[in-house]
This record gives sequence, C-alpha cells and structure tokens, in this order.
Amino acid sequence: MVDRPRRADARRNYELVLTAAREVFDELGVTAPLDEIARRAGVGNATMYRHFPTRRDMVIAVYAEEVTALGELGRTLLGDPSPADALFAWLRAFIAHVSTKGQLPLSIPDDEAGQRSALYREWHETMHTAAADLLRRAQEAGAIKADLDVADLLASANGIGRAAADVSQADRLLAIVRDGLARTSRTGNSPK
Repeated sequence: MVDRPRRADARRNYELVLTAAREVFDELGVTAPLDEIARRAGVGNATMYRHFPTRRDMVIAVYAEEVTALGELGRTLLGDPSPADALFAWLRAFIAHVSTKGQLPLSIPDDEAGQRSALYREWHETMHTAAADLLRRAQEAGAIKADLDVADLLASANGIGRAAADVSQADRLLAIVRDGLARTSRTGNSPK
C-alpha cells in the first residue's frame, strides 16, 4: 500500500488528535479514556480512530514524536558555542522526557511481528546518537572527562529521571553529575 499525502484537513485533524493525546497522557496517564482525547481535539471518535485505530497506535505516535524532538534538539545543540552546556541542556531535556514519558513505551503491547522491539531499538538509537555526539564534542573540547562512556551517562540521566521527586531535585542531581564529570575542577586546578 502506498502512503498518499494527507489532505490539509486530515493533517490538521491528525495534529489535533496527537496534541490532545500528548496532553491527556501527561495529565491522566496512558490509560486515559480515548473519548477524552477526541473531545479535547475537537474531533469525533470516528475521526480519531481513522488516524489512530488503536490506543497502541496513538501511544507509538506520541512517543515517536517525543523521541524525534530529542534527536532534533541534539542536532541543534551541536552548534552551541559551549559543548558542555549543550550536553547538559540535552541531558536536562532527556531527564524530563524520562520522568514524564517513561510509561509510554512500557505500555505498548508487542505484536506478533515484534514491532515493539524494533521501535525500542530505533528510539534507543536516536537518543544514544544525540547523547554520543554531544558527549564526544564536550570531550574533544576538554570540558568532560575523556573516559566517560555514553551508556553510563545515559544510565545516570535515566536514573535521575526516574528517581527525582520534581524538576528542582532533578536539576540538583544533574548539577552533581556535571560537577563529577568536569574535566577540570571549578577552582582552575589541573585536570583530574
């Protein structure tokens, strides 16, 4: 089957439903009533189901959009004049993503074709690439310890996203990680 371009009204309805789904999932969780999503989008249930036949389809679309945004943010931040600031700005966004969107991919039931595993790999690769590129740039600038592995950095940020009680605590924990990873001490001493 060939994907045909959507008409303008169909694209608009798709975006309305996707935006409403993101908001409802944020407020009420991934098990929120789908009728509420259609109501907030200002479309009928039939229109919503035409774009997203199942909750699974909707969750995948919302989460994929979030991951795409993280990847785009990473590419944008590569142009930041401060490689360390760029890395930690992206990590802050990643932590917010984990804390607010972490249940979305876990709620996706697998299908017989194993699509969920393929999606997980694709999403992981997008986030891993963004983090790796920013980390490499910060390391090359001498701002971050050269022996830091991106998998360890992402695991630390993931832990902050899951454990922090609120944004303020997440920021404090990320500052601790940043201080620990700095190539030089804040007092200007030689590299650690």
